[in-house]
Amino acid sequence: MAVKFFVHHEKDTVGVAVADIKAGETATGWVMDTDNEITVTAINDIPLGHKIALCDISAGDTVIKYGESIGKTTQAVKKGEHVHIHNLKTARW
Repeated sequence: MAVKFFVHHEKDTVGVAVADIKAGETATGWVMDTDNEITVTAINDIPLGHKIALCDISAGDTVIKYGESIGKTTQAVKKGEHVHIHNLKTARW
């Protein structure tokens, strides 16, 4: 199965699409620091370069990428959902 998303750190709560992922598709991801593969079924279309939730994330919870906080959710996010500016407030500003 082709890898569709990368997970930079085993503690990340999101992965990054390296190819477009279609809603309903069970996508394979590569966890870079452990060299493992995981699968997640996409709830929404996930465009190339965008994030996919690897677990359920409650509203206001921290989103982890690269093993670090990148911001907080503005609403609850389900495993397999598209994570982007519509449901994530970046930690940068």
